Amino acid sequence: MRYLKQTKTITLLVLLFIVFACSSPSGNELSVNEGEFTQTITETGELAAVNVRSFVMQRYGRYWYRMKIIGLLEHGTVVQPGDSIIQFDPSDVQRFIIDRENDLEIQRANLEKTLVDIDNRFSELNSNLKNEEAGFELKKLEMEQFKFESEKTQKIKELEFKQAQIRLDKVKKSLEYYKVISNNQLHIQQIRVSRIETEIQNAYNVLTQLTVRTTIPGIFQVARKRRSRDHIMIGDEVYVGNALGNVPDLTWMKVNTVVNEADFMKVHLGQKVNVRLDALPDVVFEGEVTKVSRLSRPIEWNSRRKVFDVEVKMLVSDQRLKPGMTVSCEYICAHFDNVLYTPLQCVDKIESRYFVYVKDGNGHQKVEISVGPANSSSIVVRGNIEKGQKLLPVSEIYQPVNN
Repeated sequence: MRYLKQTKTITLLVLLFIVFACSSPSGNELSVNEGEFTQTITETGELAAVNVRSFVMQRYGRYWYRMKIIGLLEHGTVVQPGDSIIQFDPSDVQRFIIDRENDLEIQRANLEKTLVDIDNRFSELNSNLKNEEAGFELKKLEMEQFKFESEKTQKIKELEFKQAQIRLDKVKKSLEYYKVISNNQLHIQQIRVSRIETEIQNAYNVLTQLTVRTTIPGIFQVARKRRSRDHIMIGDEVYVGNALGNVPDLTWMKVNTVVNEADFMKVHLGQKVNVRLDALPDVVFEGEVTKVSRLSRPIEWNSRRKVFDVEVKMLVSDQRLKPGMTVSCEYICAHFDNVLYTPLQCVDKIESRYFVYVKDGNGHQKVEISVGPANSSSIVVRGNIEKGQKLLPVSEIYQPVNN
C-alpha cells in the first residue's frame, strides 16, 4: 500500500510539471521579427600566414645536386631574421676545392711553360729571318756583280736569288703563322687557368650558402619526405627540388576559403568578412576579401559542386590566430532596414512555393509568403504576416502522430 501511494504521488507530480510546462511561455519562442537585417554567406576556411618563406634544395653550381643535412632546427622553433635553420655537409665542396687548387697549380705552371716556349720559338724564327734577309741581300748584290758575265752565269745567279727570296718569304710566313698559333695556345691555356679559378671561387661561395638562414621572423616548420611523410632529419640526403621547410610570419594572417558558384556574384574585393575560430566561436575577427578566383573548380575531384577560391586578409593581428586552424567566414553581402524576417527553421518550401505556420490558438494557420535575402539563421519574408506573430518550426508540422 505504501508503495502504491508513492507511485501515485510521483505520477501526480509529473502530470503537474507537464501541465505547467505546456502553459508556461517559452523563452525561445519563434516569431516574425522586424528591423535591421544583414544578408550573409558562411563558408569554412583555413588560416595561413600572409608572408611565408619557403626553403627548397637548390643546385649549388654545376656539381652539387644533392646534399647531406648535418644540422636542423627542431620543428616549431621560433626564429628571427638571420637565424640558421639548416646546415649542409661541406666536406664534398671542400674536397673539390683542394682538387681544383692542385689542378690550378699545374695549369699555371703549364701557362708559364707555354709563355717560355712561345718566347723561345719567336727568338728562333726572328734569328732565321735575319739570316735569310742577309742571304737575300747577298744574292741581290751578286746579281749586280755578275750582270756583265756570260748569260749562263747570270742565269745561275738569278736562280740563286729567287731561291733566297723564296726562303725569306717562307720564314716571314712562318713567323706570321706562329703569331696566330701562339696567341691561340696562350688564350687556351689562360682559359683553362681562368676556368679553374672561377670554379674555386664558386665553390668558396657555395660554402657560405650551405648554412641556410631565414630572412623573416616566425616559426620554423620542417618539411616532410615525399614517400614516408616523415619529417626530414639530420643525416638525410636531399636532392634538388626537395622541400626543406618554411617559416610563416605570424604577424599577419589570411584565410584560404571558397564561395559556392551560386553565391559568386555576391562576393567582391574589399568586402567585409566576420571570421570565427572553431575553437573560439563567440569571438569575431574582422577580415576583408583581397582575392577572388576568376575560374571555378570542383570542391572535390569527383564532386559536381563548383566553388571559387577566395582569400580573406585578417585586419587585426592576434596571437590566437595560427596557421592551419579551421575558421568560418561570414561574408557581409547586404544590409536592410525595417524588413520582416523569420528564423530559417520556420520556412517551409513546397515545390516552388514558401509557407510559414502561424500559431492560432491551439492550432496553426498555414500562410504563403515570398522570401528574400538570407543569412545563416534568418530569412527576409513578405506576405500576409505581421511583426510579433508566433511561428511553429517546420519540424513540428511534420512530426508523426503517436497513437
